[in-house]
Amino acid sequence: MKIQEVNPVAQDLLHAVAGYEGGFEGAYNIRQDSGCAGRRSTEHIRIESKPGGKPGLEIHVAPGTRDEKVFIPAVVTQSNLNDVAYNDFYIGAGARVTIVAGCGVHTTDSGESRHDGIHRFYLASGSEVLYEEKHLGTGGGGGLRRINPVTECFLEEDAFLTMETSQLGGVSYSDRKTTANLKARAKLIVRERLLTGGHEEARTFFSVVLEGEDSGCDLVSRSVAKGSSRQSFISRIVGEARCHGHSACDAILADEAVVTAAPQLDALSPDAALIHEAAIGKIAGEQILKLRTLGLSYEEAEAKIVAGFLK
Repeated sequence: MKIQEVNPVAQDLLHAVAGYEGGFEGAYNIRQDSGCAGRRSTEHIRIESKPGGKPGLEIHVAPGTRDEKVFIPAVVTQSNLNDVAYNDFYIGAGARVTIVAGCGVHTTDSGESRHDGIHRFYLASGSEVLYEEKHLGTGGGGGLRRINPVTECFLEEDAFLTMETSQLGGVSYSDRKTTANLKARAKLIVRERLLTGGHEEARTFFSVVLEGEDSGCDLVSRSVAKGSSRQSFISRIVGEARCHGHSACDAILADEAVVTAAPQLDALSPDAALIHEAAIGKIAGEQILKLRTLGLSYEEAEAKIVAGFLK
């Protein structure tokens, strides 16, 4: 299926969250307002609708596939729409791919715009995935813009999953839930970046079970909370064997914003090495002062610091 009519709002959102420039290289599926605006499979990556009429996709990556990309962005460009998609990824043994999955929601009036994406990753032995996901809210009229991603990961022996997720702003409410189970020598790396302002609220929940010998995870969340926004970071790492787990929450506060962090580490083996770090505070005054001596205004200096922190 070739790319059909993509409306102007969708084009802007797709560009921001997935780098859309009128099309995509490789395999792709564009979801616009609960429908499919275009799809293409390749020799090694097959994209199919879920059987039984359930909304969402099945993405199959053939064993041994190397350095290919698949794009599965979703956009909601109107108010009073609740979009739900269930996407399952089956990554064959020894494959190495990049998955780009951004989501954008747009409001036009007082109605709510919402997308709930439920993604399940099944990584076979020795496979490697880079998963990139950006979230953005735009529009006006007072309508809420909600994005609630749920990610479930199942990593077989020697599999490697890197998740780079960003919330770029404008999302009224987000509830981000990620769970993972890792077999022997499997690795999970998460780099989360969040920006909230106004009365926005963002919740992050991680739960990782390190089942196999020498499995490991590194979960890092960096965030900026401005205005009267609220953020919460909850993480749980369970070590059931010889393993290494690390989680960190690093947040900058401004105005009347509030950030909370609640780590939990469960070592069920004497050989489990688990660590958590957290740092929450405002922008240091000396950083602002240094940039102002270079000719920047206070607002410009603050913007530079925030951009660097979230990079």
